[in-house]
Amino acid sequence: MNDTNVPTTTEAASATEAAEVAERLIAEFRALPAGSDRKREIITELDDNTQALPFLVSVVADPGEYDLARVESATVLRLWPPADPALRHEAGRALLTALRDPAEDLVRQYAAMSLAPYTADPVVATVLDTTARADEDPLVRDSARFSIKEAHRLQETGAGGP
Repeated sequence: MNDTNVPTTTEAASATEAAEVAERLIAEFRALPAGSDRKREIITELDDNTQALPFLVSVVADPGEYDLARVESATVLRLWPPADPALRHEAGRALLTALRDPAEDLVRQYAAMSLAPYTADPVVATVLDTTARADEDPLVRDSARFSIKEAHRLQETGAGGP
């Protein structure tokens, strides 16, 4: 029997290595002081590590977290949206939480800009539309408009995922 869905030894080793790297970097992140710029660097290092996506979702949603780490997390979630539908839903909602953070204009801008892959969720689509039309911050409005255009592009090309 030849099952092409069974991971090869190389793929399994690669996934294990990615999990170990994510675990090490996440532990380092959590041990750092609140405003350490190393936190932003760690998020960048976790860029395409799918094992780190749940952690990145938690960072972007945490209003007490370092703002530049939240910005980087939003960017990663825009570029590498989770394939798992439940985590994808959670990521979209985390970005909405960041979008509603009145104290962090930069975080709000990046959250709005990062919502394109999550517009299959009607709540995300509605909030994004409202933000693009009525947010008091013109940069957040522009970021939401960008995200709406990007969502349409993703839908047209089929690159938007589930």
